Amino acid sequence: MTIRRGSILHARRSAVAVASAAALLTLVGACSTDTTTTGSSSATTTIAPTTTITATPAEAVITDAQKQQLCTDLEAQLSNWRVQGPTIGRGGLNILVQTWAAQSGVINLQVVQNRAIVDEITTDTCSNVRDEAIQALDIPDLASGLVGF
Repeated sequence: MTIRRGSILHARRSAVAVASAAALLTLVGACSTDTTTTGSSSATTTIAPTTTITATPAEAVITDAQKQQLCTDLEAQLSNWRVQGPTIGRGGLNILVQTWAAQSGVINLQVVQNRAIVDEITTDTCSNVRDEAIQALDIPDLASGLVGF
């Protein structure tokens, strides 16, 4: 059995996705309100979180480098999807987009809120790669091939 270069890259990206999800859960847990009761009194002390977020995730900008990375990742998988067929390939599309989005928690939230953002990015950045992916996966657009978002 030979290990393909894409397999190692996929494994690294999966590890990044898991680490990003863990970091996000840690951040959410850190921002919760701590309510404690001390001694025998019935007084409750509430401590406000010290973390302040100045921009909502939906307002964050996806950089040109991040857009290009999505296109590069899609292009690298086109030949695999042609060989695997649409059914298996669609699963690969989901993994690819989830990994790309998880590398930045901000992008992940944007994709969850609007799956069509993947089509918008690829139409503007690499329309030929988008068209080939749609053809190989036998879907009307990339957003319709994404599940679980």
